[in-house]
Amino acid sequence: MKILHINSSSRGAESRSLQLADVFLRELQKRKAVEVDRFDLFSGELPEFGELAVGAKMAMFAGVEATFEQKAAWAGIKAVFDRFASADAYLINVPLWNNGLPYVLKQFIDVVTQPGWAFGFDLETGYSGLLKDRKACIIHASGVYHRSIPANFGSDFSTPYLSDWLQFVGLEEADIHQIHYAPTVVNADPEGTRQQVEQQVAGIASRF
Repeated sequence: MKILHINSSSRGAESRSLQLADVFLRELQKRKAVEVDRFDLFSGELPEFGELAVGAKMAMFAGVEATFEQKAAWAGIKAVFDRFASADAYLINVPLWNNGLPYVLKQFIDVVTQPGWAFGFDLETGYSGLLKDRKACIIHASGVYHRSIPANFGSDFSTPYLSDWLQFVGLEEADIHQIHYAPTVVNADPEGTRQQVEQQVAGIASRF
């Protein structure tokens, strides 16, 4: 099994979500042969989906020749998609930022979610995901927000968004596993919560 581990935390070894992702991988590697490709989104590897790349995409739609610079930018986008598409499974660790995703994870999603690559479209039937027969584990961490607190303590837009996105590109809902370590800061027993979440992580890894 080849896993693309998408690390969207900027905290390095101090990241709670990254620490739990490492627990997941250790547990999984006890049970099966796993090739892990780790993509640290804050490393600077992720290309910008800016004017040149968008220009190349629009040139392709229009059936005209892209410029040399546009082709180079599009090649960078394609390289990231190929890395994404070559995986059998995805492990994504996600800190909750301002009730949603870190901006680099949204950038990654916009880079790889391209027509004809990640999804198709039909005028009668609509969109269809092209990345079939894959699974995903998403590990969330948040300092304050958790599901049982009042609304004025925050919201979680990332959990439904990531589920919708993965289904959009072709994964089945039953193959998307989401784990929440929360809260990590406003918590009378953070270590007890962490141990409970580690057990959840190990359980999912054993069935992954």
